[in-house]
Amino acid sequence: MAKKLSDYQNSYSNIKLEREDGILQMTLHTNGGSLRWGAEPVAQMKDCFADIALDTATRIVILTGSGEEFNGPKGSPDTFPNTTARGWESAHFVTRGLLKNLLEVEAPVICALNGPVWRHCETALLSDMVIASDTTVISDSGHFVNGLVPGDGMHLVMPVIMGTLRARYFMLTGQEVGARQALEWGMVNEVLPKDKVLPRAWELARQLAKQSPLVLRYTRVAFTHVLRQLLIANQGYGLMLEGMAAIDDSATRGGYTLESRK
Repeated sequence: MAKKLSDYQNSYSNIKLEREDGILQMTLHTNGGSLRWGAEPVAQMKDCFADIALDTATRIVILTGSGEEFNGPKGSPDTFPNTTARGWESAHFVTRGLLKNLLEVEAPVICALNGPVWRHCETALLSDMVIASDTTVISDSGHFVNGLVPGDGMHLVMPVIMGTLRARYFMLTGQEVGARQALEWGMVNEVLPKDKVLPRAWELARQLAKQSPLVLRYTRVAFTHVLRQLLIANQGYGLMLEGMAAIDDSATRGGYTLESRK
């Protein structure tokens, strides 16, 4: 079922949507400031990407953030999910849908990174172009270094973006990659002063928009096809591994083991 922007533009408290000349700017935020990562904004992003994928009037997407950070805060022991099998079922469904729906968008995506990306950087880095501010830092602060298996997509996407050894080191150490290092490694395409990032994204979007609708759409489909297949085949398994470890740790921290519950 096709969608119009008016059907969903005001549906998401963590996402501001504006469109001009077929270019949709998707600004992530929490109360107008930098996005605070969590279950609700992730669910909103999942659903919003699904809506955008059904709206053929959008020819280009610009994904950006508000405030000083693209998202945050840094992961910490306080962000560890105390969970059960039934609790993880929701995480399994929503997280698979987030990346799947992003890759279902048949319009080129330009990410305008306005600052540090502390949580789930793969969401931003799956874009077709990434323009970063010189204040950008990219890190996986929410997984291994805080006791979680990075199995919800990071383990698949980051090796594609960084190379296998760099990606494993990145995830195992919580490495913080600055903008210039990210540019050297090919994780971003350009690094600019913060106030130049969004205008540059719009400049690139207008350049891309000169192509015909089918050239734009099918180029995006061609770019995302292999990634979609990779995630379909492997993401669910990674999420189950992450969930088993999280449930085990939740039980242990609660003062009992899974074995003692038998």
